Amino acid sequence: MATHPRPATATLPVTLADVQAAHARIGEQIVRTPFFISRTLSALTGATVYLKFENLQFTAAYKERGALNTLLQLNADTLGVIAASAGNHAQGLAYHANRLGIPATIVMPTNTPTVKVTQTEGHGATVVLHGDTFDAAYAHARELEATGGLTFVHPFDDVRVIAGQGTVAIEMLEDVPAIDTFLTPIGGGGLISGMAVVASAASQAPGGHPIEVIGVEAELFPSMYNRVKGTQMPCAGDTLAEGIAVKEPGAITAQMVEALVDDIVLVSERSLEQAVSLLLQIEKTVVEGAGAAGLAALLQHPERFAGKTVGVVLCGGNIDTRLLANVLLRDLARSGRLARLRIRLQDQPGALFNVARIFEQQRVNILELAHQRIFTNLPAKGLSLEVECETRDKEHLERLLGALRESGYTVSTIELG
Repeated sequence: MATHPRPATATLPVTLADVQAAHARIGEQIVRTPFFISRTLSALTGATVYLKFENLQFTAAYKERGALNTLLQLNADTLGVIAASAGNHAQGLAYHANRLGIPATIVMPTNTPTVKVTQTEGHGATVVLHGDTFDAAYAHARELEATGGLTFVHPFDDVRVIAGQGTVAIEMLEDVPAIDTFLTPIGGGGLISGMAVVASAASQAPGGHPIEVIGVEAELFPSMYNRVKGTQMPCAGDTLAEGIAVKEPGAITAQMVEALVDDIVLVSERSLEQAVSLLLQIEKTVVEGAGAAGLAALLQHPERFAGKTVGVVLCGGNIDTRLLANVLLRDLARSGRLARLRIRLQDQPGALFNVARIFEQQRVNILELAHQRIFTNLPAKGLSLEVECETRDKEHLERLLGALRESGYTVSTIELG
């Protein structure tokens, strides 16, 4: 990993001049997204937290920047572009290619959710479904590139893409020069590579101050972490942060991360879920799991960033609504505001009424009830009652549990994993 002083970026594949040129090239055609302080998250984490709302781009992700920078540098006789992606890169490339009148083909695995296929086609792209995995889709895209005379646009391992993504950092430092830490999600490494070029140059500029660049990966997919730290942790699992679930980082990006990035931290699925929920509750903004990774790092490693002035990139907001609902409900359960209790009752008249009266006395709202008489190890005259209920907080829940036990009931909570 990089340590100060960093090498001159002129020796790397992407320079500050490249990022600055990209910013001038794309600036009028993308959204200059807000970069605001979050006083509530700052108080919660112990850092001064600024949020870069890249989820407010037209396709709800920063990927537009690199895609557009690449498209604007293609030869006029280009027959069209092609990419392999089931995510934000597909939509960003399709949207800007359509605006510019460039035919776009996107190869997606056959198991890609229909909504993603429809959205990409809605941006004017031709979608080809091929293979069960991203690797199969990628290989097919490279075949079509050769046979159709198309230009392949890589989602991260391309100097034009990296330079475009780095424009995020230019805007952040123009808006808040005091930033001393960039906290950036890493998938393939395009975003953090471009941002690190800007941070390195700003750190070495006359009158500048050191800017740490910290990457964030999901614990289930520590691919760049493995690459630069020499570890062999597995990259597999069903992560909420599918946008950064990359098994193999890019060759160009790995070189740049090794040279310019100060550290990489890993975050758990629970931290990612908490971050998605907090951003919706506190900032009233929807982010996907990958977009919440920076905040997840602040929540999971507060001592690492205490006292820092941190710029966090909310890199995307494309999350399935049903998944978002599950994340929010799980967060309510973990915070004690939603609970499922198992209560042992005698199977006799008035038993349910007597329990319900305790809930009423404690001002706890009952959402759902379920009796179980057959599939239980209780005696034949006993029954198990499961109650889903809504409380104000953990203390309120504990008062309810105490009241039930004081009345002679055996009660337990059904915990989340």
